[in-house]
Amino acid sequence: MKRWLKAVILLYLSLLFFGSFFAVGALWTGVLEKVFPFISSIEVFLYYFFAGSIGGSLRHLYMFCSHYMKGELTDYREWIMYIFYPVFATGTAVIAVTLIQSGVFLIDFIDYKETPLAQISIAFFVGFGFNRFLNMLNAFSKKMFKPNKINE
Repeated sequence: MKRWLKAVILLYLSLLFFGSFFAVGALWTGVLEKVFPFISSIEVFLYYFFAGSIGGSLRHLYMFCSHYMKGELTDYREWIMYIFYPVFATGTAVIAVTLIQSGVFLIDFIDYKETPLAQISIAFFVGFGFNRFLNMLNAFSKKMFKPNKINE
C-alpha cells in the first residue's frame, strides 16, 4: 500500500472517529437541533448512527495501526475495508437496535431516565464488531428463512 494512501486512510478514520464524538456532543447539547429543526424527529437514530460510527472507526483505527506497526499493510486492496466498513457499521448499528427493539431477538431494553443508553451501547458494540454481527445475522436469517421439509 502506498504511503499517501496510508495517510489518507489514517486521516479518514481519525476524522470519522473524532467527528462522531463531536456530532454526538452537538446532538446532546441541542446545537444540531437549532440549526436543523427536523433533527428532533430522528435524534434517537442519530445517536445509534454515531455510536456505530465510533465503534466501527475505533476498530478499524486499531486494526490499521496494528497492521501498520507489524508491516502488514502490503495489499493495496485492503484500503476498501478501512474506508467502507466503518460506513457500513453505522447503518448496521441502527438496524441492529431497531431489530432488538422490535423483539425479533427476544432482548428487552429497560428505560433509563429518558435516555437510550443501552441502545446506544449496543449500537457501539455492533459498530465495533460489525463483521461478527453480520455473521450472526447471516446465520439467523438462514435459520429463519430455511425451507420447511415436510416428512412424508
